[in-house]
Formats: sequence, structure tokens, C-alpha cells
Amino acid sequence: MLQALIIFVAQLLFVPVLTLRTIMMVKGMKEKAAAMGMLEGIIYVVALGIVFSDLSNYMNMISYALGFGIGVYIGQIIEQKLAIGYVTIEVNIMQKNEDLTNRLREVGFSVSTAEVEGMNEARRYRLDCTARRDREKEFIEIVSKYEPSAFIVSYEPRNFKGGYITKAMKKRKEKFMRSKAKVS
Repeated sequence: MLQALIIFVAQLLFVPVLTLRTIMMVKGMKEKAAAMGMLEGIIYVVALGIVFSDLSNYMNMISYALGFGIGVYIGQIIEQKLAIGYVTIEVNIMQKNEDLTNRLREVGFSVSTAEVEGMNEARRYRLDCTARRDREKEFIEIVSKYEPSAFIVSYEPRNFKGGYITKAMKKRKEKFMRSKAKVS
């Protein structure tokens, strides 16, 4: 029974670490992904070693599978809470809304606006914003308050070049490097 519990707990740790490593790889965080990969490997070997040491112990196999499934769920919750990276949000509204645009800018979102042509040559307005993922919900809540019928699409950009967001990232990186230099 102790082995089954160890396997279950190992899987509860393994899968969230696997999830975070994958996210860090996709986001280009090589060093962090490598560290998570080492931790993941250790947990994996320990859990599988216990399972393979006695293949007639079905409780260990069930613990492995159950821990894996619950670990996937926990990993997803952790990923949502961390909200690593950036999101691009596109909003389509029926008419220009200066109050909405001003409010978004007041709270720190960079917003670009454009008049666009919809179906049957209908005029619409589009707002474009790239923001940290942890602010996506806030952005959508503000838009929904001002424009309840807005069409909102969000996606994760792969690369940045130029613009407001890269300047902000560069400033944060410089600030981090200065604080790191003070600690050394």
C-alpha cells in the first residue's frame, strides 16, 4: 500500500512538472525547461521503477494511472494560474467606442484601432492588443462591460518585433539584470 501511495504522489508531481516543462520549451525558456526535464526524469524513473518491480501488483498500476490523470488536471490548473507569456486579443465592435479604448489604455493596455469592412460592406471597428496572459481575463471583462456584443478572439503570438510590447519587455529585462547585478 505504501508503494501505491508513493507512485500516486510521484505522478501528482510528475505530470505538472511535465506540463510546465512543455510550456517552457514552447516559450523558449531553455534553461528552465532543462531543469524541469531533469526533475521530471527523476520522478519518472522512481515511479516506473516501483511499478516494474512487481508487475503483479495491480494497485501500483492503478495508482500510476490515477496519479497521472489527476496530475494532468492539476498541471492544467497550475498553467492557467501562472499564465506564462503573452496573448494577442482582437475585438470587433459595431461602432467606434472612444470610452472603451480610453479605458483600456488607462489601465495599461496598448490598443490599436482600425475601421474594417465586414460582411455586405458593413463598417466595423477592430481593436488589437497584445498583453501578458495573466491580464487577458481583465481585458475581456472591460470590453464586455462597454461592448457586451463584441466579438473577441485571442491567441498566443509566437514572435515579437518592435512596438510597445517589446519595449516593455526590454525594460523589464534591463531592470531584472540590474537587480541581479546588485545581488552578485
